[in-house]
Amino acid sequence: MRSLGLRTSNVSLATYRDDALYPRIVRAVAAILESGKVVAPADVLVGMGLLAPAQLDDWRRGRIPHLERAIDCNLSRLGRLLRILRFHAHDLKLKPSVTAYMRVGKGPKQRLRFSKSGDVKLEEAYSTHFIWPGKDPWKPSENRPAGERHGTAQARP
Repeated sequence: MRSLGLRTSNVSLATYRDDALYPRIVRAVAAILESGKVVAPADVLVGMGLLAPAQLDDWRRGRIPHLERAIDCNLSRLGRLLRILRFHAHDLKLKPSVTAYMRVGKGPKQRLRFSKSGDVKLEEAYSTHFIWPGKDPWKPSENRPAGERHGTAQARP
């Protein structure tokens, strides 16, 4: 049977730069790093226009049961996006750090859910922040992966 464009499993270290989502992710990550040192998947989703800041705030306050409900994207594409983000963060030499998301506001502090299923690996992918380890601010021209500095990509095997 022919694939219906669900390429989550086809995204690999060798092919992720060829994915249609890659340029949008690169732009969102660069914009986040220009103003701070931490890239969170939720912030990338906001930067790409797939998640409204008001809905992110509602989720953080516990008004939305899981973040996937508020994201304007199908789940297979979202899985692909998270995978590409991880590869891109690795190329930029950002350090992964799993973060616990707790509900803010009045009432008891409860751990927030990202997915309806509550799958451990998926929850970890959403909650992993990528941190710029340098003391100096991040500069996009100096921190691109090799071969992408001047708009030329290296040939991949």
